[in-house]
Amino acid sequence: MLDEEAKQEQEQEQEFQWFTDSDQRTDFFESGYNEKFEEINGFFDQFESQYSEMKQLDDSRNKRARKSGLTDTTAPANIVPVGSDNVSPSQAATGSGQQRRLWVKDRSKDWWDKCNHPDFPDEEFKRAFRMSKATFNMVCEELEPAVMKKNTMLRDAIPVRQRVAVCIWRLATGEPLRMVSKRFGLGISTCHKLVLEVSAAIKTVLMPKFVQWPDEIKTKRIKQEFESATGIPNVGGSIYTTHIPIIAPKASVAAYFNKKHTERNQKTSYSITLQGVTDQNGAFTDVCIGWPGSMSDDQVLEKSAFYQRATRGYLRDVWVVGNKGYPLMDRVLVPYSHQNLTWAQHAFNEKIGEIEKVAKEAFARLKGRWSCLQKRTEMKLQDLPNVLGACCVLHNICEMRNETMDPELKFELFDDEVVPENNIRSPAAAQARDHIAHNLLHHGGRTTSAGFL
Repeated sequence: MLDEEAKQEQEQEQEFQWFTDSDQRTDFFESGYNEKFEEINGFFDQFESQYSEMKQLDDSRNKRARKSGLTDTTAPANIVPVGSDNVSPSQAATGSGQQRRLWVKDRSKDWWDKCNHPDFPDEEFKRAFRMSKATFNMVCEELEPAVMKKNTMLRDAIPVRQRVAVCIWRLATGEPLRMVSKRFGLGISTCHKLVLEVSAAIKTVLMPKFVQWPDEIKTKRIKQEFESATGIPNVGGSIYTTHIPIIAPKASVAAYFNKKHTERNQKTSYSITLQGVTDQNGAFTDVCIGWPGSMSDDQVLEKSAFYQRATRGYLRDVWVVGNKGYPLMDRVLVPYSHQNLTWAQHAFNEKIGEIEKVAKEAFARLKGRWSCLQKRTEMKLQDLPNVLGACCVLHNICEMRNETMDPELKFELFDDEVVPENNIRSPAAAQARDHIAHNLLHHGGRTTSAGFL
């Protein structure tokens, strides 16, 4: 009996302990549930207050818009509807039906509209864009398929004529983009983008048409005109290299350091090179753009496509005349650079100088027409070849269409030529030069094709 009572008491104690543990667990879960419930209610209250604040702010904006007349049917032109149904998701939910609108800054286009008017004087147009209306129209027609954009639901595309005008004006004047923006009524970033896009289109579309190495018929005519002017036979072009100032690049700064410009201007200068071969009229037949300014004329020559054509034998019976900065080599004829010249050598240098002058004056007109080449620009280094190529193409178009240049735009070039250490690269070319010099002196200022290498 005692054992039975002890067993019953033990079972009662276990049962009591189980009830106690169950109550504790229930209380624990209830307290956790209450805490989570209060936290969720707090978050919901916070969300509801924020939503009410946003709604009040939106209502106040709508009231101000209605007061200022923005919702009237006579809305100003610089507010553009957006979307096919013109209803935002929030407005569709509320059923207000108010239109979404895109704000566009209102800029004046009066100056460009005046220039683009048919009655605008051609002389003033030419003074502004360095070319006549007829030449400008021709350039626009050639570029239209490449630069034309389609209208969108947000706004109308910028017309082709205005796109081309922004680029040409920027190249011609070198004005800061903020000034270009004011003149044409466009954003600064838009003007910068247009300059790059149109320059690339000019280089891609027009360069193959207007900057070409002459064929046999044209080469023959060029030779005849140079020979009639100087007495030197088989001259197919004049070569010159100029430097375009740039802002110091972030990489390879030493490669673009221009020692000659730094010494002359007493100011640290950086540049890239532009080498060109011109015909008897000063139009470019070959260009090499973008090599660093620390390179000499002969180093740039060796990197050019013209040098590759010459060394591979593609240029037969043709001399290209350069200054003392180039080496005497097959297909490249340069003046004597040593002291104590003979009468024959002196006469040769005078005649060769007349041919050199053709390319030098062509580059002077190039920089005079397109003032952006005279000053440092904020363009990136990788964008400059397209811009320089566009300037060369537009120069050729103006030259071929006999566009005269305003004398006030005349630009003076400084000779930066450095005589290379190995000035004579070809003994055969040296003999041919001596023969030409001898004939110039002893045959009344004329020579024969026998002096050709």
